Amino acid sequence: MRRISLILVPYLWLLALFLVPFLIVLKISLSDTALAIPPYTPTLDLSGWETFRAFVGALDMENFVWLTEDDLYWKAYLSSLKIALISTFFTLLIGFPIAYGMAQAREDWRPTLLMLVILPFWTSFLIRVYSWMGILSQEGYLNQLLLSFGLIDEPLIILNTPVAVYIGIVYTYLPFMVLPVYSALEKLDGSLLEAAEDLGCSRTSAFWLVTVPLSKSGIIAGSFLVFIPTLGEFVIPSLLGGSRTLMIGKVLWEEFFNNRDWPVASAVAIILLLILVIPIILFQRNEQKQREAEG
Repeated sequence: MRRISLILVPYLWLLALFLVPFLIVLKISLSDTALAIPPYTPTLDLSGWETFRAFVGALDMENFVWLTEDDLYWKAYLSSLKIALISTFFTLLIGFPIAYGMAQAREDWRPTLLMLVILPFWTSFLIRVYSWMGILSQEGYLNQLLLSFGLIDEPLIILNTPVAVYIGIVYTYLPFMVLPVYSALEKLDGSLLEAAEDLGCSRTSAFWLVTVPLSKSGIIAGSFLVFIPTLGEFVIPSLLGGSRTLMIGKVLWEEFFNNRDWPVASAVAIILLLILVIPIILFQRNEQKQREAEG
């Protein structure tokens, strides 16, 4: 009974906070838009499901068909994938040297460095994004600094561009990359690098042949932790990207609150969830393999 109760708690948590909301959204996605409160008319009647054929016939896939006919939606999906992939790459490019430097630091300095990485989480996410609006605007601190050093003749237009979105995403999700990579690098046995150098490898070659492969688990975990939330990001592209940045999170919000088209918005959310299932499964498999290797 103790085992069952221990396992039952997380399953009930997932049932209440994931499966039930998912089924509600799925039902709305199969409904028709209506001028009512709530603004949809259900097309599925549970009392009428006498046979499987009746159930299949009751499914209204019109909203999902609409997503394939309007190029706005598939362009938003592709744009979100592109932004998520590029952001993950730059986050890894910046985060790996930081994690490597932390792992190479003295042991008494590592807790302080970890605290500095986690420190931004002590501030509201929304406030941090708003602060970047003040930094990247034409009258912001970045342009003032560049003008004072004479590096530019006129203010740069960074805010409300894709560049601002990449900066905001990389800054926001950088700790999610640094912490897993640091965890993997901290466990690295230094004698392996010494053995590689004794066998004729230079420090650079030993880094690429020993350090990077052995930190692969942290790199994969960090990449998934950045890619998955970035794909459905809404706040950063809305505040820093403006109307020029097309991401599926913005489209989803506009369908729900501006257009009040809940069925189409629910269909968009279902497709987004199905897309996210693939990296989530891959992430879980990577974690399982890592635990098996450590065991």
